[in-house]
Amino acid sequence: MSAAIIVDVWSDVICPWCYIGKRRFERGLELYREQGGTLDVQVTYHSFLLAPDTPVDFDGSVADFLAVHKGMPPEHVDRMLEQVTGIAAAEGLAYRFDTAQHTTTLTAHELLHHAAAHGLQNAMVERLFRAYFEEGRHVGRVEDLVELAAEVGLDPGETRAALTDGRHADAVEQDFAQARAYGISGVPFTVVDGRYGVSGAQEAEVFARALAQAAADHQAVPVGGSGA
Repeated sequence: MSAAIIVDVWSDVICPWCYIGKRRFERGLELYREQGGTLDVQVTYHSFLLAPDTPVDFDGSVADFLAVHKGMPPEHVDRMLEQVTGIAAAEGLAYRFDTAQHTTTLTAHELLHHAAAHGLQNAMVERLFRAYFEEGRHVGRVEDLVELAAEVGLDPGETRAALTDGRHADAVEQDFAQARAYGISGVPFTVVDGRYGVSGAQEAEVFARALAQAAADHQAVPVGGSGA
């Protein structure tokens, strides 16, 4: 084991529970620290397509997509979106499903790998979530993504090239393959130290306990040792 707790999160930019889950994990990390946790925690976000059949420019709202393309009753869709908006608000997030521009997120996932290569993945994840859920920004087109990337410090020219030459496409596919290997069918899904899986946007205390358990494992098995 390494001297750090490794956290892998499968999520999608247009997944409302993923943004909520990010906030709850961050609070869980705070709780872990407040309770005496000292190990470094390294978080990596991995790609998952919540709606792979979505076009880049969907002609309609999120509610339209769920009702028409997913066959959900409109009244059920309205209640569901209202409920998740309220839950998000409790986490300090101002969801606006009426202005969100539904789109495929395949290119956005390539951007997250590009950001990771420059040490800016967490900032990029946060920016994409906020752009989609709170600002009504488009997160599926290359030029829109280049603008958002520049806001977190990524070079526009290099980002544009990365999103057009497919250099991160294999990494995205590897994330998809690993998700299948883990049996992940919904997101967010968090894996702590490759051993503990947390499905969904659980409460902060759940994440704090997972981190504390991982830390206890590190103490039981010294780095480079077998523990025997």
